[in-house]
Amino acid sequence: MTFSPYTDSVHFFGSTNPQALAQAFGTPVYVYNEKILRKNCRTLRALSSLPGFGVNYSVKANANPRLLRILHDEGLVVDAMSPGELHLDLLAGFATEEILYISNNNSVTEMANALAHGLLISVDSLSQLEQCGRLNPGGRVMVRFNPGIGAGHSEKVITAGKATKFGIIPEKLDDVLAILKKYHMTLAGINQHIGSLFMQPDGYLSAVSVLLDLADRLPADIRKQLTVIDFGGGFGIPYHKHAGEAPLDMAALGHALHEKLSQWATQHKYQGRFLVEPGRYVMAEACVLVGQVTAIKDNGEKHFTGTDLGFNVLMRPVLYDSYHEIELYPADDRPRPMLTQTVTGNICESGDILAKERDLPTMYEGDLIAVLDAGAYGYSMASTYNQRQRPCEVLIMEDGSARLIRRRESLDDLTRTVEGLF
Repeated sequence: MTFSPYTDSVHFFGSTNPQALAQAFGTPVYVYNEKILRKNCRTLRALSSLPGFGVNYSVKANANPRLLRILHDEGLVVDAMSPGELHLDLLAGFATEEILYISNNNSVTEMANALAHGLLISVDSLSQLEQCGRLNPGGRVMVRFNPGIGAGHSEKVITAGKATKFGIIPEKLDDVLAILKKYHMTLAGINQHIGSLFMQPDGYLSAVSVLLDLADRLPADIRKQLTVIDFGGGFGIPYHKHAGEAPLDMAALGHALHEKLSQWATQHKYQGRFLVEPGRYVMAEACVLVGQVTAIKDNGEKHFTGTDLGFNVLMRPVLYDSYHEIELYPADDRPRPMLTQTVTGNICESGDILAKERDLPTMYEGDLIAVLDAGAYGYSMASTYNQRQRPCEVLIMEDGSARLIRRRESLDDLTRTVEGLF
């Protein structure tokens, strides 16, 4: 009576099962699969065989240090957007030369901290370039440009084009060069990001051409200083798996990307790094979020299935109206006819909805469900709203065993930073 076509097809839970995990660790629980995670890393690294090609993982997608160590083992480098992400990158074993500081609107304190660690900092505005020059005259810097091409599943994740806060428009290149000259700085890198969750390669490849064309416009002596060209990320994954949504064609993308980069590197005798910057593609499919059905309700013709998966645990459906497939692991063998139902969480908000009017097998209290593709922007966006503690995280190891990699928060954790009350 289970409804679990995806997790069954990839043997997601290894030598255990959702019921055993729920009994051992409770729910909600984020469950990661190490084999899938490593496979995703290798698929990305295979996009190009150029010696300087690499994968720069966007840590904001998921910052668990135990998972970051796996990415380090697989040869990925990482970015940091904050002192906290930098701290976790270092704990996971990444050396400073394996970390890029790619953020925006840094305070003087944050930028000075990144410089003190010897990081190459990406700035995405003229004012931030000025600030970096004042703090680090004669130093190295990376500049983020806005290619004017945006992509994404929501306006909230499009990071290029006229409506976004990110990047310097190419028309301001002369201003960039003037500030570099003013502070005797070396332009060590250029980068961009068009947005998140593209499923066709054309837009990404066009943006790659825009950044390479911008590099062509640099004076020859400036272009020779480049050691990093980062094309950003946004690599999508098929969230509508049950409907047969096709994945991003990585073979076609890799062929076209490798050819484009090889030609440019040969033309300019470039021996630096080319980077892509995925977060979602690395982590999303390597995780499911397991929760429990706690209540059933009919409001007239509307059927609601209540769970312990509030938006404090998974924010994406509320924030982006994102779609996640749901699979079912029943507590008993009662018949499970298909039923149109709205799956909700346990947060005191009307918008706390995981799946709206979805056709799913009938559920009952005590059943377990899995929310697919929860590894990216899942736990990293979790909160203690309604003072509900953040869940635990479990890793299904390559040998099929389950290991706790982050404990569930306790009630004491809710007051651990409070001063002067106890």
